[in-house]
Amino acid sequence: MPQFLFQTDPSQDVASLAVHAALPARPGHYDELRDTADASGATRLREPWPRFFELLGTGGFADLDRRVDVVARQIRENGITYNIYAEANGSARPWSLDLLPFVINDTDWAAIEQGVCQRATLLNRLLADVYGPQTLLADRLIPPALVLGHPGYLRPLRGYAPPGGTFLHIAAFDLARASDGGWWVVSQRTQAPSGLGYLLENRLTISGMFPEAFKELRVQHLATSYRRLMDMLYKLSPGGLSAHTPPRIVLLTPGPYNETYFEQTYLARYLGVTLVEGSDLVVRDKLLYLKTLHGLERVHAVLRRLDDDFCDPLELRSDSTLGVPGLLQVMRAGNVLVANSLGTSFLESPAINGFLPAISRRLLQADLLLPSLPSWWCGEAAAREQVLANLPGAVVKSTYPSNLRGGFEPVIGGAVPPSERDALQARIAANPDAYTIQEYLPLSQAPSWSAGHIVPRAAMLRVFVIADGEGGWNVLPGGLTRIASREQQIVSMQRGGSSMDTWVTTRGAVDTFSMLPAQLRPEDIVPAHRPVSSRAAENLFWMGRYTERAENDVRLANVALTWLNSDEDNAGQLFAAVAALCQRSGLAPAAPTLSVRMFESTLLAELAGEDAQGGVSRNLGALAYAAGQIRDRLSPDHWRLVVTANELFRRMAAGGKDRDAETPATAPDVLRALKNLGMQLSAITGSQTDRMTRDDGWRLLTIGRQIERLSAMAGLLGELFRRNAVLGDSGFNILLDLFDSKITYRAYYPGRQEVPALLNLLVQEPANPRSIACVLSVLRKEVARLPATVAGPATDLLGLLPAEGPGVALTALCQQTQGLYAGVLALCEQLEAAASALSNEISRRYFSHATGYDQTLSA
Repeated sequence: MPQFLFQTDPSQDVASLAVHAALPARPGHYDELRDTADASGATRLREPWPRFFELLGTGGFADLDRRVDVVARQIRENGITYNIYAEANGSARPWSLDLLPFVINDTDWAAIEQGVCQRATLLNRLLADVYGPQTLLADRLIPPALVLGHPGYLRPLRGYAPPGGTFLHIAAFDLARASDGGWWVVSQRTQAPSGLGYLLENRLTISGMFPEAFKELRVQHLATSYRRLMDMLYKLSPGGLSAHTPPRIVLLTPGPYNETYFEQTYLARYLGVTLVEGSDLVVRDKLLYLKTLHGLERVHAVLRRLDDDFCDPLELRSDSTLGVPGLLQVMRAGNVLVANSLGTSFLESPAINGFLPAISRRLLQADLLLPSLPSWWCGEAAAREQVLANLPGAVVKSTYPSNLRGGFEPVIGGAVPPSERDALQARIAANPDAYTIQEYLPLSQAPSWSAGHIVPRAAMLRVFVIADGEGGWNVLPGGLTRIASREQQIVSMQRGGSSMDTWVTTRGAVDTFSMLPAQLRPEDIVPAHRPVSSRAAENLFWMGRYTERAENDVRLANVALTWLNSDEDNAGQLFAAVAALCQRSGLAPAAPTLSVRMFESTLLAELAGEDAQGGVSRNLGALAYAAGQIRDRLSPDHWRLVVTANELFRRMAAGGKDRDAETPATAPDVLRALKNLGMQLSAITGSQTDRMTRDDGWRLLTIGRQIERLSAMAGLLGELFRRNAVLGDSGFNILLDLFDSKITYRAYYPGRQEVPALLNLLVQEPANPRSIACVLSVLRKEVARLPATVAGPATDLLGLLPAEGPGVALTALCQQTQGLYAGVLALCEQLEAAASALSNEISRRYFSHATGYDQTLSA
């Protein structure tokens, strides 16, 4: 940190400190922090920054670097991520948030508010025309080739009239400030605008960093906008607010690999709607349904985050696995509200902007209040010839989405070397429709805190407009401000940019509405029902299985490595049994008989080698995948535990902090890591057991855990008894460790080491949660509570399990035949088969819908 920050005079004006710490904006760019010099020639801060820094104080100013670390830690702990498509593995990076807010005064905001409301009205009327009478196309106010040739114009919706005449329910406008301080509209997002979730997290984080300034500057709150969004969706849904029961609203997501999946899960939880993927929904008789464990439940409204062309593989992209076959048919029948309506994405083309001024004069009889950045579609010859000569002062953009029809990322003409300019012009001339030229606007520079300095970053503001369902609009009083990375002039989160909390100040009263519901009276309380979709149920089931499986693998690896490095004799049948168990679980590859030391080296390599892909790695990955699919159902703490468990294992595989990654892992290194990982998995188990609602989803998670435990116990018991490895001290103790029952055994049978006592505790004892009897008891209880399906009541499944207890008496288990405990081996074989059969039947009844949910579409 610069030295002057630690040697400041406490009486010194903090605004002056900020002026000295702030680097000036680049020439030709509007400076969001520093104003022009006053009469004395001194640089001053724009309002309300002097008051912001005054409230921060000298101590707070010197503390800003620490607060940067706090923000980063908060984001990491809250699991706020953004998927980077540009990276080979499509990895999810922590969301990037700057410490300082982007501040807009109420005068600027009033102009922005009026301008974007006017534009939303204009775009909605434009959509009504192009899907209706098409007078704008007939009168050539917009080229037919631009609209009808755009892949975002959906011909199957020609003549479609959405509920309330509203095509756009949420619209977002990307604004930039010119050097003179005026705002320009650069682009609009009209199909599935992103940012509503991230800006909420930004607000929660940054308002907590500067609580006094947030309150004193009268920053407008956001919750009312989200309440208005839900009110509008209820109002426009089929049946609307007049229905006896509230309409069911779902948020349709492309899935966990989408770049903004975190935001989608966050929004679904915040709004109280069900997060679904296309496979969760089904069309029957021109109605849309959610597939749940209790059967089909009607869906009235879909808040979508899926691009137009993926939404209905029947009438749009036939290769889409993300959408719902028949969705357009349900829309045309007026039986579902889709927000935003399908067919709105062509408005996102930058070429549209060049035609909006004339369209506004036709449809609204008014000029645009917020000007569009001058744009020229190269599909028009006159426009093309006019702008090609001025490429250095322009930005070349794709007319169509960057992933379609030869689309590409924006190119700043001034950054193209003269030697390559002719080639660019040739490409434009060869395929002019695909290119749009937009005037280059030097973006305003927002203040960003970086290592003791305030540095300028190119900024763009995304403003959100929400329909009221009656032809009007509400503007969210804030937005998602994005800033470019150092020296970059194109703002993009995919290119390493960051974000800012957007503070809109007011001189009036601050709306303190909260999304928390109004106080309920006792007579208002009704039984709550949260539907569990079949996909969520399946992922919960496998999350339970993979959590248990990962715990079992960690325990087995711990026991095996501890024993292999002990003074005990580790040869013979016990070694063969341990090796077989490790190979069966994927901790060690199947291989010809190895020496004890070679086997240990193999085990260490699978656990902590550079390319570790053994059972622990595989199961932790599968656990994270299943948890990611149902993230909206998990608490933030629960999700963090899952993420941390994977990070712990990766650090172990990469060498951790205690050794060079080039040095092979030693057993003590790995044992320490396994201990930490085991504690993390215990915490995950605790969250699943103690902090999840006891609905049918949780019941399936519990059943999944118990099925996995039953299968593992039967395998462990069978392998060690098959080789009589339990007859020695080491094998006896290893089996108790693998069942996590050594302390219980010592308490029940102090000083004794006998097979009947061992079998009684591990097989018959109902009070031992690690006994087969207890596992079967839990399974019977939870399976019986599952809902019935078309295949019959859940109690039918109980026939797959032993009728009472383990189904065999202790006397029979203890009898030996030709030196083997035949009763134990037979029981283990029976229980493994029962676990497999029960898992398969649950999957068939609750997760497969080939017979129960056939989609029926009218001709």
